Amino acid sequence: MSDNALSSCRAFVFDAYGTLFDVGSAVARLRDSVGDEADRLSALWRQKQLEYTWLRSLMGEFADFWTVTGDALDFAMDQTGKKDPALRAKLMETYLSLDTFPEVVSTLKALKDQGHKLAILSNGARHMLISAAKSSGILSLFDQILCVDDLKTYKPHPDVYQLAVDKLEVEPGEISFQSSNGWDIAGAGHFGFRTAWINRAQNPTERLSHVPDVILGGLDELLPLVSQNNKS
Repeated sequence: MSDNALSSCRAFVFDAYGTLFDVGSAVARLRDSVGDEADRLSALWRQKQLEYTWLRSLMGEFADFWTVTGDALDFAMDQTGKKDPALRAKLMETYLSLDTFPEVVSTLKALKDQGHKLAILSNGARHMLISAAKSSGILSLFDQILCVDDLKTYKPHPDVYQLAVDKLEVEPGEISFQSSNGWDIAGAGHFGFRTAWINRAQNPTERLSHVPDVILGGLDELLPLVSQNNKS
């Protein structure tokens, strides 16, 4: 892990779900309606959401992230014995206005003020990303909202990371990629990005070919690194 790993970065690219947006807030808002199985349902929903993106990519059978999210929720509700179409509809609706983590807005504003290019690079469907970014007041801070809808495959396929290079017009090594997902960090590092793993949950490092350049407890921990590197 290098102290100056981000020194040449001109653009900061962010995963969305789990990194900017708290996916747990979807069920948390409706905890009373979900009941005792709320935590289990939330975890299953996220697990299956990720699994279905990878499986669909491997099978060459793309469906957009809204569809995948609904399929994952159906599995989780079935597994936890929830047969409630009205609750399902409410849970899906929350995905369009998820809470951001507390440090997100201030960190993005500081990076923007420093003159960096900012982008979201997500498996999320475009309408989902725009809705969530609008509801949290961060949409205007981004130069690009990049999603996989046109590629018909999901991260960690290299073609997804190439989107950021093409749209931001910078080299891979000039991009600092932030994600809370270790597998996403591995994919981005394999592609050639500088990587900052936002490890809020203090999880162990994934046993994959690329390790993070920096491991941070929150996005705000980027700012001293960037400020320091800009002065060097």
